[in-house]
Amino acid sequence: MSQSVYVASPEGMTGKSMVAFGLLEALASQSDRVGVFRPVVKADRARDYAVDLLTRHPAVDQSYEDAIGVDYQLMLSDPDKAHEQILRRHRELAERYSVLVVLGSDYDDLANPAELAFNAEVAANLGASVVLVLSGLDRSPDQIGALASVSLSEFAGHHAPPIAVVVNRAAETSIDAIREAVQGRFADGIVAVIPENPVIMAPTVQEVKDAVEGTLLQGNPEWMGRVAIGTVVAAMSLPNVLSHLTENCTVVTPGDRFDLLPGLLMAQQSGTFPALSSIVLTGGYEIPDEVTRLVSGIQQDLPVIATELSTFETAVRVSRTRGRLHASSPQKLDAARRAVAEHLPTPTLLKALELNRSEVVTPMMFEFELLARARGEKKRIVLPEGDEPRIIAAAETILARGVADLILLGDENAIRAKAAQLGHDISDARVVSPQDPELLEKYSAEYARLRAKKGVTLEQAREKVQDVSYFGTMMVQMGEADGMVSGAVHSTAHTIRPSFEIIKTKPGAKIVSSVFLMALEDRVLVYGDCAVNPDPTAEQLADIAVQSAATAEQFGIDPRVAMLSYSTGTSGTGADVDKVREATAIVRRENPDLDVEGPIQYDAAVDVSVAKTKLPDSSVAGRATVFVFPDLNTGNNTYKAVQRSAGAIAIGPVLQGLNKPVNDLSRGALVDDIINTVVITAIQAQAESASIQS
Repeated sequence: MSQSVYVASPEGMTGKSMVAFGLLEALASQSDRVGVFRPVVKADRARDYAVDLLTRHPAVDQSYEDAIGVDYQLMLSDPDKAHEQILRRHRELAERYSVLVVLGSDYDDLANPAELAFNAEVAANLGASVVLVLSGLDRSPDQIGALASVSLSEFAGHHAPPIAVVVNRAAETSIDAIREAVQGRFADGIVAVIPENPVIMAPTVQEVKDAVEGTLLQGNPEWMGRVAIGTVVAAMSLPNVLSHLTENCTVVTPGDRFDLLPGLLMAQQSGTFPALSSIVLTGGYEIPDEVTRLVSGIQQDLPVIATELSTFETAVRVSRTRGRLHASSPQKLDAARRAVAEHLPTPTLLKALELNRSEVVTPMMFEFELLARARGEKKRIVLPEGDEPRIIAAAETILARGVADLILLGDENAIRAKAAQLGHDISDARVVSPQDPELLEKYSAEYARLRAKKGVTLEQAREKVQDVSYFGTMMVQMGEADGMVSGAVHSTAHTIRPSFEIIKTKPGAKIVSSVFLMALEDRVLVYGDCAVNPDPTAEQLADIAVQSAATAEQFGIDPRVAMLSYSTGTSGTGADVDKVREATAIVRRENPDLDVEGPIQYDAAVDVSVAKTKLPDSSVAGRATVFVFPDLNTGNNTYKAVQRSAGAIAIGPVLQGLNKPVNDLSRGALVDDIINTVVITAIQAQAESASIQS
């Protein structure tokens, strides 16, 4: 049975599309068939931005046209006919999607007092659960409470009582008072308050360019989707201009102030001043050849825009440009994800919707769920390769989504300068130098103490700890970071050797091993060990099985362990199969509550029909979720074969058995791989904290 969530508001400019976007992501973590429907749109628009935003979400397999109901004009001229068409269209979509995010009207006709009632009637006709979004902008808590009361009454009067009220764009200082004022009128409902977010409401560089009718003189076109927060009019001397710069601001300067352009570009490159979004040159002046020659030597992607308008008119237009949440700005989307995730009680809302979780788990569902878990208790993750461009790009996304607090190792000015040059905002990251005298001395002393039995002197420790992998590992060991991710430019051995020396294995763990989380089209499996141990003994194989089952549980996978071999049950003999048989016996003896089967062939582990023939009485055969390979050769080749042939997403390797989480990246890791590994490490750190507290 399909379910619908109707996101409505009593007025325009509430930011309900942002709430709808956040809800869509939450619903996509529970269902593999999420659709979008907008009952009313304005036909004279080239494209409805909100429908475009939601249908372009990667979790939605739906065209823009497919999500449209009726024209706004029909709603005004013939409401009955509009209701009929909307209901028919909704039924068609409900047959194809398990859950629909329905977005209410935009209040384009400000003189239409019946629009709120119309939305309430539509919600009732569709049988949808209503989430009411109010604007908290420039309103007192009492005014917001009164608006909530009127709006709730209107929906209840049309038999569509809301299950939640979200006050968006609220003043940060009034959040508690607003929540109290609304809850007083909505005692049994869910109330959330989301503060105004300058990133979400800011225009993009493209919108600034369009507003001033400008021409792009130079800069990376990919930067046109970045946000422009605030305006600085630069008509002063360069030192005074520099003192007024703010992060991601637009600098508007007279086009004949040619002396300012090189200085602003150098400030952007230096990393010692706030990063800019763009420079707008006014008055339509031509840049002299000598200045063009000068700035061409500065490697810079910062957009420089020219306009014929005066400086005053340009500044007015830029300041009045309103930003929208749209799919072409990853910065805005990540800010929206974070705002909704941090301020909307999503688990409570999903429970109120009584949405049944799909038995299918797609890679995207798994990713959204991991992100939500990582946000739940943010951890500090250290990234030793702080000046690597892929690390910087991943750091921006991680910080923007609120997944973890990051510590980057390296020279702060150099890292921030590189981030500015690449167009990445890492202002919320902490940057620590491995040459910091105080930390270096503290870590050296502790490392020398830990390795004293190996004859390590304090002088040797100082030299060793300056290596970023050792420095980062010492941060984790001393509780100044909760986990570490490295390996984008360093070898696996370089990344994890310090962990063996410093962090060491958990009590009861015989070895350090690894797993890959294999996200297939409809489920997530755990493969171990595919990265660390070449030829484990039976005892080590049993340890890998137990560790892999525990890792599976950490990530919400019910562990049913298959101890893989070329033989199933008692049919085969030989040293290799005997090792697996012995390992299985050890697991059963030491962990009697764990579902484990072995030796078992891969087909019998995953295919129900094969399992019925080979092991009909097994609780694991045909349903295995954790696969333990007999050696590294088999495991590594199998995970890569499945990754390439079945199109699976391989997340890992995830190291297990260490006292604290450290994970290794492939030197060919993509930005998404780095993000996933940081998320995994953060969740492991959460589990470590929980075990310590218990």
